Amino acid sequence: MALILAGMLGLAVLMLFIGISLPSQPTAVQARLQAYGTRPRTLAEMELSMPFGERVILPTIRGLSSFISRFAPQRNVEEIKRKLDLAGNPNSWTPADFLGVRGLAAIVTAALVLVPLFVLRSQAMQLLLFVGIGGILGFYLPLFWLNSKIRQRKHDIQKALPDALDLLTISVEAGLGFDAAMVKVAEKSDNELSRAFARVNAEIRVGKLRREALRDMATRSDVPDVTNFIAAVIQADQLGVSMAKVLRIQSEQMRIKRRQRAEEKAAQAPVKMMFPLVFLIFPSILIVLLGPAVLIFTKQGIGG
Repeated sequence: MALILAGMLGLAVLMLFIGISLPSQPTAVQARLQAYGTRPRTLAEMELSMPFGERVILPTIRGLSSFISRFAPQRNVEEIKRKLDLAGNPNSWTPADFLGVRGLAAIVTAALVLVPLFVLRSQAMQLLLFVGIGGILGFYLPLFWLNSKIRQRKHDIQKALPDALDLLTISVEAGLGFDAAMVKVAEKSDNELSRAFARVNAEIRVGKLRREALRDMATRSDVPDVTNFIAAVIQADQLGVSMAKVLRIQSEQMRIKRRQRAEEKAAQAPVKMMFPLVFLIFPSILIVLLGPAVLIFTKQGIGG
């Protein structure tokens, strides 16, 4: 009996400590008292609570962008803006922000090259040469990254286009309008093409003509299949042709093109496999098969 009472007492004490340690949800009155009773944070405390990227990196990029933009030709700025549109506006960068990123990358790369050369006590001419090469390489690295983003986005759009056209065709044949069908495509998938359709819908809602919004979408994507599809849709809209029939034809053509691209890649596979076979797999097989025989010949001779 004493053991049972002791166990119950210990369990009660344990539950008491657990209840005390659990965080309690403040009531509405307590939350309001805490909000009004605490000391307001200073500007320095608010800045220190922000992430490191927003406190240090972002102001540095903006400062460099304002400095570089003074010397950048307007044609280069427009070209950067076009490439950012083709890449899907990564990180919501403006052309000035991207110039700042390129300047920061040049400084960081030059510093990474400078530190080991300075530790090794290289000569001044070598130091200047390699630091200059590092700065130039760092200045062009973001541009290489942007070009790879453009290629990847075009590939994603081209890959998602047949399925999107099928959904557009089914939606229009079911009785929806073309704008509502584009909304349906934007809701049912999450890829570059669906985001492009969502942007077209947003531009139409703010008062832009549908054909202009679609032309801008074709310019931002720069994919021939998308350009042909949008041209067919605009022409059907202007001539009064049945949209469902046009979408059905475009969907069938995109399916045929996708099958042809798959067959083309399958035909290219043997040629692409030749290089790893010749330079990697065959030498390994020869070493495994002929290696022991070569060792025996070198030790005992051919007549041994």
